[in-house]
Amino acid sequence: MNTILSASAVLVVALTAGAAALAQGAPSGDAARGKQLYMTIGCWSCHGTVGQGGGGRTGGLRLANMGIAFPAFLNQLRQPQDEMPPYVASVVPDKDVADIYAYVSSLPPPPDVKSIPILN
Repeated sequence: MNTILSASAVLVVALTAGAAALAQGAPSGDAARGKQLYMTIGCWSCHGTVGQGGGGRTGGLRLANMGIAFPAFLNQLRQPQDEMPPYVASVVPDKDVADIYAYVSSLPPPPDVKSIPILN
């Protein structure tokens, strides 16, 4: 019994530390301005208007509630994997990236599959 409690305590500490690590590398950003930039720059065209991800040939990954740390987000933007075009600092300054990150981080998670009648 004590082993189970100890393992649970370790898990809680690890999850808390993981959440703190995600927040630690993130600069403060303005989510409202980030939403405006997200729409203006064209992120929505591949990643969806609320970060839900796109389908088809040019569909980007889901960004809403992804839990990605800011350094990884910035790295993907500057030196993207797959077919995403790079956004260099002269095009999208780090402050703008911080605002976009704040917007994407503020998006709610997708609904639980069990709450969608047609899927049940």
